[in-house]
Amino acid sequence: MATLDLPFLQRLPKTDLHVHLDGSLRLESILDLAQRYKIRLPAEEPDKLGKLIYPGENCGSLEEYLKAFDITLKVLQTEEGLYRAAYELVEDCARENVRYLEVRFSPMLHLERGLKMTDVVEAVLQGLRAGKRDFGVRSGVILCAIRSAGAEWSLRMAELCLAYKNRGVVAFDLAGAELNHPAKEHQEAFRLILKNNINCTVHAGEAYGPLSISQAIHQCGAHRIGHGTRLRESGDMLNYVNDHRIPLEICPSSNIQTGAAKDFESHPLPFYFAYGLRCTINTDNRLVTNTTVSRELALCVEHYGFGWNDVRELCVAGFKSAFLPYREKVDVLRDVVEELNRLGEELGATPDQPAELLGQARYQTVSRITHS
Repeated sequence: MATLDLPFLQRLPKTDLHVHLDGSLRLESILDLAQRYKIRLPAEEPDKLGKLIYPGENCGSLEEYLKAFDITLKVLQTEEGLYRAAYELVEDCARENVRYLEVRFSPMLHLERGLKMTDVVEAVLQGLRAGKRDFGVRSGVILCAIRSAGAEWSLRMAELCLAYKNRGVVAFDLAGAELNHPAKEHQEAFRLILKNNINCTVHAGEAYGPLSISQAIHQCGAHRIGHGTRLRESGDMLNYVNDHRIPLEICPSSNIQTGAAKDFESHPLPFYFAYGLRCTINTDNRLVTNTTVSRELALCVEHYGFGWNDVRELCVAGFKSAFLPYREKVDVLRDVVEELNRLGEELGATPDQPAELLGQARYQTVSRITHS
């Protein structure tokens, strides 16, 4: 009989809805591209460079965490670098049976060597299309505006989203440091996005409180929330997100790295899940966080006692929350559920088994809350 270990979790059909291109390169690709384009890196040995890019399990703040991107962005200023990063990301996803990913990046950060923003988007889309052809993984692009860059640049990113709607770009995002850069300052960009029926998500509640999440939803119209770690600080906002089934793009290891959560034990994921919020599990940055979706699920099993029903629900939530057309989503979900049921049988799980026998974290967590 199979067990709920990492090799088994790697076989599950999964999504990665919150993954940054510039944080998910392969280390060897960074070194190779730097050598090819004569780019000076702070270290040329893989071990030393790896330590500079991976800041450890907790680097204290989002600002410290983001310093790693000063290195990775150096090699993403050419069409070759962007194409290669996108293609290899699809290959890496295929290795752990991620069936659908939404990769996000900000074209404005890739213009140092003369590329136009359309060149940047095209190079990434070509890499993703080649990856789908070779590995069968479906994908979409989310274009990011950067909070600190100002409202004018956000509007330009929104206009680019509009130009590439139905051509591979599936959504618009607002990323970057939340402190002193409120989402409400970027409302014009979101008005353009929503007026043209484009999906949107917002990084919110990672380094700032529930007000950031409230602005993302009520003033920017966010359909999903990136991270949402501090949502638990407002009962009203938490219930609104739950009642309206607004998915949370949760990245547990990354949240601990940035200091959004002190450790796994204090992370709000088990409470959110037990309360019924739609939680999706994501990597954020596969290289900078040194993780995969399968590893994040394994950590949920290890730290929260999640059982088969829990893991299955997290996988299904990812596909439900994807920025896919409804008709496509239904077809994908039908196949995914059938595959998950087959894999569940290997664990000895059957649909009519009592949830508590399967380690259902929702019941376990509610019980802990009730008796604490």
